[in-house]
Amino acid sequence: MSRLDQSDRDELSSRQYAFPRQRKEPLEDARHVRNAVARFNQVEDVTDAERDEAWKRIEAAAKRHDVKLEERSWRDLKKPKG
Repeated sequence: MSRLDQSDRDELSSRQYAFPRQRKEPLEDARHVRNAVARFNQVEDVTDAERDEAWKRIEAAAKRHDVKLEERSWRDLKKPKG
């Protein structure tokens, strides 16, 4: 399981993030893909269109890293408590 420190994050291309403009939710391995799904609704200041694109990147990364997604869309994710 890899952990990314700030220098590791800086070296990732924007395409390796679910939300590339914000550089949020890296998708470099299975653990990060699962984490991106778990934190998806916590990302702020993004449009639904950006969420749609982020979900496509997560689906592609999940397939690449053999992660099974239960949700068919980001809209199927539970809303954060609070």
